[in-house]
Amino acid sequence: MKKLLMATMIAAGTVASYSSFAAGDAAAGQAKSATCAACHGADGNSIAPNFPNIAGQGAGYIHKQLVEFKAGKRHDPTMAPMTMALSEQDMMDLAAYYSQQTLKGGKADPDLVKRGKLIYKGGIAESNTPACMGCHGPTGAGNPGSKYPQLSSQHAVYTEKQLKDFRMAAQNPNQGITPVGRYNDASMMMRNAVSQMNDYDIKAVAQYIQGLQPK
Repeated sequence: MKKLLMATMIAAGTVASYSSFAAGDAAAGQAKSATCAACHGADGNSIAPNFPNIAGQGAGYIHKQLVEFKAGKRHDPTMAPMTMALSEQDMMDLAAYYSQQTLKGGKADPDLVKRGKLIYKGGIAESNTPACMGCHGPTGAGNPGSKYPQLSSQHAVYTEKQLKDFRMAAQNPNQGITPVGRYNDASMMMRNAVSQMNDYDIKAVAQYIQGLQPK
């Protein structure tokens, strides 16, 4: 009986979670996206490699990042002021809009693809680095239900920086004193995953991800 009750509660929570994002209005989000377009492109396909593509990204993940930029849980000097004036509805609307846009495919550096593919699909046994596809899927589609982001065709420059920021955070755990790096990964999953990766392997996997084609 207890197991049935728990399953019902979990299911209800999942429905509630999806319902909250269903409340986002994509048309309203498009109207509110004018200031976002300068960095992320009008349709979420950024032309600047240091700003991420967000077209087709899971609404739950987008919403989470906006909330955490605003709250200061994720640190970024550009995004912090951009999110300060956003309401909860604004964030849901923007998430709904960008999640419905079509992501454009990218190309990888052929010299780094082989190493990047090995890491993405198989991890690095020597350093206990897990395979990226375990959470993000073999094609980089992510897992919207778990808020694991879509990675396919993401700019390598941006991905490389995020991985290094997670690694930096793993090496500087006193975020409350000196917030260096990126700390907003659930259960420290990304920090633990990349803590032992070297710069070459980070660059290689970032290039491989850039070449993954959206499905």
